[in-house]
Amino acid sequence: MSDKKKKPSKLKARLPRGFADRSAADIRATDEMVGKIRAVFERYGFDPVETPAFEYTDALGKFLPDQDRPNEGVFSLQDDDEQWMSLRYDLTAPLARHVAQNINEIALPYRTYRQGWVFRNEKPGPGRFRQFMQFDADTVGAPGVQADAEMAMMMADTMEALGIARGDYVIRVNNRKVLDGVMEAIGLGGEENAGRRLTVLRAIDKLDRLGIEGVRELLGEGRRDESGDFTPGAGLDEGQIHTVTTYFETQVNYINKKLRLGLQDEWGQPIEGEVTVTSKPGESRFIMQRLSGIAALNQLCAEGIRELDALDRQLKVAGYDEWRIAIDPTVVRGLEYYTGPVYEAELLFDVVNEKGETVRFGSVGGGGRYDGLVKRFTGQDVPATGFSIGVSRLMTALKNLGKLGTEEVVAPVLVTVMDGDTEALGRYQKMTQTLREAGIRAEMYQGNWKKFGNQLRYADRRGCPIAIIQGSDERAAGKVQIKDMIEGRKEAAAIESNEAYRAARPGQFEIDEADLEAEVRKLLAAQRDG
Repeated sequence: MSDKKKKPSKLKARLPRGFADRSAADIRATDEMVGKIRAVFERYGFDPVETPAFEYTDALGKFLPDQDRPNEGVFSLQDDDEQWMSLRYDLTAPLARHVAQNINEIALPYRTYRQGWVFRNEKPGPGRFRQFMQFDADTVGAPGVQADAEMAMMMADTMEALGIARGDYVIRVNNRKVLDGVMEAIGLGGEENAGRRLTVLRAIDKLDRLGIEGVRELLGEGRRDESGDFTPGAGLDEGQIHTVTTYFETQVNYINKKLRLGLQDEWGQPIEGEVTVTSKPGESRFIMQRLSGIAALNQLCAEGIRELDALDRQLKVAGYDEWRIAIDPTVVRGLEYYTGPVYEAELLFDVVNEKGETVRFGSVGGGGRYDGLVKRFTGQDVPATGFSIGVSRLMTALKNLGKLGTEEVVAPVLVTVMDGDTEALGRYQKMTQTLREAGIRAEMYQGNWKKFGNQLRYADRRGCPIAIIQGSDERAAGKVQIKDMIEGRKEAAAIESNEAYRAARPGQFEIDEADLEAEVRKLLAAQRDG
C-alpha cells in the first residue's frame, strides 16, 4: 500500500443558488438610479437612516410563512448567548425596532428613507433571488390618511423622476381593512385562520393573471394549470366564494362593459382587445360607489371604504388623477402586518420575458400602513406608513426603456512601465497622479513590466482609450509617446504583415512631457466626438 499522500482536491468556485455577482455596469446603473430616487425623497423632506443586516429573530416577527423552507423564510443563526438572529427580510421591520428603541429621542412624525440588501430563504428561480436591494421611505407617527396619500404621490413622482412617462405607470391603491372585513364576513377572521386567509388573499392577487374563473378555482378546491400542476385552493364554499368575488368583480364588470359598448378611453381612443383588471386604471369614483355596497358587511369594511374615499378625494385635489394613482380593490400586498391603505407601483409597458413571451412588466414596488408593527415593542399605538422600491427590478425596467446605463464609463488611461527601478517607478506614479489630479481617469501598469507586449494587450482587454509610453530615451529628451488605442485598433486591422505593423506604429505619436495633460484631454475629447 502506498504511503504517498493524496493530492488535495481543488476547491470548485461556485455561486450559492439564488445569489448573483454584480458587474461594474450594474453597480453604476444602480447608483445612478438610486441618486434620482434619493433626490425625490429629500425634496419631500425625508432623512436617511441605516439599520444593520442582522436583527434578533423575534424582533422581525413571522411575516414570511414559508413552511417548506428552514427558518420560515429567513436565514438565521444562534449567537454565543443562545439568542437567535436573522438576516432582515425587508427594511420595515428593522425600522419598527429602531423607532421603538429610540422612541424618546425621535421627533414624531419621523420621516426617513433607507437603502439596503434584504435576504429571503425562499426557493430560487428565474428572476427570483434570495438577496436583493430595496429602497424604502416611511412616515412614523402620522395617523391621518393624508400621510398615505403623500406616499402614493411620492411614488408617482419617483417614477417620473426616473423617466417613466405618464401612461407607462400607475400607482394602484386599496385598503386592507376592506379586505380584512371581507375575510371576517366569510368566517376567516382571527389568528387561527391566518393560513387560509393568506391563501385567499394570494388568490385575489392573481386576478390580473388568471381572471375571475381562475380565482374562483383557487378560492375553492384548487386549480390545475396548462402544464398539469395542481395548486390546492382555500376550500371555501359557494357562499363564501360569492362574497369574496363580489368584492372585486365590479371593477372587472365595468371594464368588460366598456369593451362591449366600444367606449373610448381617457384620450378618446377605442378600447380594443382583451383587457384585464389592471390593464388600465379604472374610474375611481365609479369603483368607490360600487364598493359602498361592501360597507354593509361589517364595521371594518365600512371604515376601510371611508379611508379609501378620503384618500382618493385628497389625491384629486392635489392634482394626481386616476391615470397616475388609481383605486384598485384587487391590490393585496403579501405581508401580514399591513393594517390600512396599501399601494403598488405597476409599470404598464410590455417586455419579452425569459421564455420569449410578451408580458406586462408589472410591479416594481409597493407598501402600505402598518400601525401595529411598532406597538409590538412599545405596547402603545404608533401609526406608520411607507413604501418599498425593488431596486433590481426597477433597474431592469429602466434598461428596457433605455433610461439607464446609456452613458458608457471610459476605461482609464494606462501609463506603461519601461524601467522597474525605484526612481523610475516613482516617476511613472507621478505621471499617473498628474492625470488624476486633472480629473482624468488613469492607472499605472502593476503587472510584470519586463514584458511590454503584455502591457499593451492588457490595455486592449481593459478597453483603455490611451496608453502612455516613456522609455529612457524619451525621458532624456523630455518626451512621451501617446498611443491612441482606439485609432490603433482600427489602423491595425488594415495592416496585413507584422513588419508593416511595426513600421507604421499605428495610432502613436510623440509629444513634450509638459503637454501630457492637455494632449490627453484633447485626444479623449476627439475619441468621444468621433
